[in-house]
Amino acid sequence: MKLLVRRAGKTLMLLALLFLFSQTARCQWPNDPEIDALVQQGIDEVYNFEFEKAEANFDRVIQLRPDHPVGYFFRAMIQWERISCNFDDESQDDNFYAQLDTIEDMCDKLLKINSNDVTAMFFKGGAVGFEGRLRANRGHWLKAANDGLVALPLVRKAYELEPNNYDILLGIGIYNYYAEIVPDRYPIVKPVMLFFPGGDRNKGLEQLRLASEHAKYAHVEASYFLMQNYFMFEKDYIKAMDLARKLHDRYPGNSIFYRYYGRCLVSTGHLGEARDIFVDILKRYDNKQFGFDSYDAREAYYYVGKYEFLAAHLDNALQDLSRCDELSRKLDKDGPSGFMSLSNLLIGMIYDEREQRDYAVKQYKKVMDMKDYEGSHSEAQKYLERPYIRSR
Repeated sequence: MKLLVRRAGKTLMLLALLFLFSQTARCQWPNDPEIDALVQQGIDEVYNFEFEKAEANFDRVIQLRPDHPVGYFFRAMIQWERISCNFDDESQDDNFYAQLDTIEDMCDKLLKINSNDVTAMFFKGGAVGFEGRLRANRGHWLKAANDGLVALPLVRKAYELEPNNYDILLGIGIYNYYAEIVPDRYPIVKPVMLFFPGGDRNKGLEQLRLASEHAKYAHVEASYFLMQNYFMFEKDYIKAMDLARKLHDRYPGNSIFYRYYGRCLVSTGHLGEARDIFVDILKRYDNKQFGFDSYDAREAYYYVGKYEFLAAHLDNALQDLSRCDELSRKLDKDGPSGFMSLSNLLIGMIYDEREQRDYAVKQYKKVMDMKDYEGSHSEAQKYLERPYIRSR
């Protein structure tokens, strides 16, 4: 229950904050083709985890327009991506907060000159929002909620001033979708929603679709959110896979897009293609490619191991699933994850196939002591009562 509350609270607090990455307003954007090209190239480099190249581009933007928040904001987003690649490392937090403070101070000065400066609203809203995202990830829930209450009015006012701006529409679409989804899935947070405006799930999806197709700077982020929503909440794996494939093809260095593509393939029954993707992820992890970390490897070992199990390659399956379990024991700080539970269930089934009943029973009992994931308890209980036998 504690973990459920934390997850629900985190999601709610970030309704107004999530991925304000590319939400820039056009009305006061620097009217300079060179700056626009540098920003577009830098955004692509950030998504492809080419941070040094992106940093050089955004530093050039700052040199060209030191009085505008654009360069400072996107340079801070490089720091955010570095943090998000390894949330266990808190050593870069202070640097990130300092960069955000610089952006907020700059925007406050612009808003004193013009209280309807849409660009200043969005860059400030984005900076405050990312403060809240990191605080929520660090467990500072009250501070994160306060950041949300500061950021949301800025985004909404900017949208009122520019209702036809598809980049701004991303933030509105995100809010509309999650403001309806979260209370339905986590009733415990409904009292907190009294402090937030109501949402509209279908309207939010449509707004995200429009942003993904027409936004100048935010179309990739909108596509990412659509992919997540189709996969996690709508269970429309075909639409999610189409978006995941396009994102991966465009940004092959992005481990997040790559993993989602693999998950979508699994969910649509393309197990062989999924196995190839997760084998490649493991190769990138072994080669220490930036962005491919222990979390990626843990997931890859699970899906490769499950494929090998279904193919009756028991030795390979046992090896991969055991590695998944080993990594889970290092990574699962809030109790056993689904990867740990399900990998142990499959290991028990392998032992049953090998007629090593004592080892199988130990595995099933382990699963029963963990949280129930995707029916893992009922499966483990069934095989405790009668050994697993592969269907012919």
